[in-house]
Amino acid sequence: MGIFGFFSKDKKESLDQGLQKSNENIFSKLSKAVVGKSKVDEEVLDELEEILITSDVGVDTTIKVIQRIEERVARDKYLNTEELDIILKEEIAALLEENNSQDLLDFDIPEGKKPYVIMVVGVNGVGKTTTIGKLANMFKNAGKNVILGAADTFRAAAVDQLILWGDRVGVPVISHGMNTDPASVAFDAVKQGVEQNADVVIVDTAGRLHTKVNLMNELGKIKRVMQKFIPDAPHEIMLVLDGSTGQNAFIQAKEFTKVTEITSLAITKLDGTAKGGVVIGISDQFKIPVKYIGVGEKMTDLQIFNRKEFVDSLFTKKS
Repeated sequence: MGIFGFFSKDKKESLDQGLQKSNENIFSKLSKAVVGKSKVDEEVLDELEEILITSDVGVDTTIKVIQRIEERVARDKYLNTEELDIILKEEIAALLEENNSQDLLDFDIPEGKKPYVIMVVGVNGVGKTTTIGKLANMFKNAGKNVILGAADTFRAAAVDQLILWGDRVGVPVISHGMNTDPASVAFDAVKQGVEQNADVVIVDTAGRLHTKVNLMNELGKIKRVMQKFIPDAPHEIMLVLDGSTGQNAFIQAKEFTKVTEITSLAITKLDGTAKGGVVIGISDQFKIPVKYIGVGEKMTDLQIFNRKEFVDSLFTKKS
């Protein structure tokens, strides 16, 4: 069992496997940094700083982590290098906790928010449509009625792909085809959600328009038509980021937070890369909760983000 009872052995194994490259990258560097050293000194901390930055934790977040460890070294006077991974885990988990990364317990929706409307944003190629399909599957498995809206109408593949996911998962997809008005798709999706007493409506949106102003206007219009049916919709605006792009994911997060309010993050494709540290940096820098992470191809490999289990998988030396 994981640290929390609900976190199953299978999920933990998937998480370990998905973060294997990141874990190996960190520990191959860490073992070199502490070779021949028994205590955590300035030299070890300098090496650790470099390891975290090259693992895509990001400079600002790395500096915070190092400062926290320095304080512990000063307090405990003599810290053994063998304890370094334990201290790392504790300090990073504490940092994530401060950044509002609260652990969800299940694919549940807040009381009184029905249908719960999620608007999904993110550039093309980050795994946005796949994430929506997997999310729909998870909600459905949790006993929820789900409706999808194919409002990324600028790209034929996005509409077709979402329809395929709808068929695969067994949930209805509202689509007007390509080059149609995205806001009218969102309007119909939310309208059907209300009429059919759905639990969750997930609306896909365009990955990129010609300018930031265009994108801002388009997302604003989508929000306004949703609010004709549900005044406080969308309840969640989720940004999907590709974890394998490392620092580029930071740039995307920065750009999207300028054009619309982002309330949650899904970070995908962590299994194909050694850049797992990006989850920590993005959570810290943007103060937006990481809600889901993608650690593999399977339907169940989109996991609810559990910070303690994540940090455990990333910073526990595998035998």
